[in-house]
Amino acid sequence: MNDMAELFARQKYVVWRSCLKDPDLSLLYRYACTRAEKGTMFLDGTAPGALSSAGDVFMDGLLMDLLPVAEEATRLKLFPTYSYFRVYHRGDVLGKHTDRPSCEISLSLCLGFEAERPWPLMVEGPMGISSIELAPGDGLIYRGIECPHWREPLNGDHAAQVFLHYVDQNGPYAEWKYDKRPGISFTRPGHGINQ
Repeated sequence: MNDMAELFARQKYVVWRSCLKDPDLSLLYRYACTRAEKGTMFLDGTAPGALSSAGDVFMDGLLMDLLPVAEEATRLKLFPTYSYFRVYHRGDVLGKHTDRPSCEISLSLCLGFEAERPWPLMVEGPMGISSIELAPGDGLIYRGIECPHWREPLNGDHAAQVFLHYVDQNGPYAEWKYDKRPGISFTRPGHGINQ
């Protein structure tokens, strides 16, 4: 983990291979696909056409479960803010963007996909642009506010991704703890979470 933390400090992102393993990985992948198939997700503006869900109880559990390791990988004491997941379909894109204050530190985790190869996530850091392929269970920890990130059109049937967001307890965005909610399990009516 020391090498990972040093790389994160230098380039503002780091790949964490096999951060989620079976049976949890398979269970969450099937769950995400089922939610998409059943129509219990919504469309958002960041990835037109992709189905999304915020504050899901299972993904919030993952947000909390991976918090200690995210802290170790970044060498930061973190507050959780929120979880968010998407199921993308053929041709979907993720426009180039940076994130809002509650996404100071993000973990983008591949739950699974139906495609010939992993769908690259493009990240722009201090050393330039990188194309990062995440296999199921792999995650990318990055500074979402500082590093623009995006995806070109998906060349596959679908891909499921969960985003776990945190803020530095000692940083300028600490007030975004729990995304300014009373806690992880609470939502505010009309509270639009846009990843």
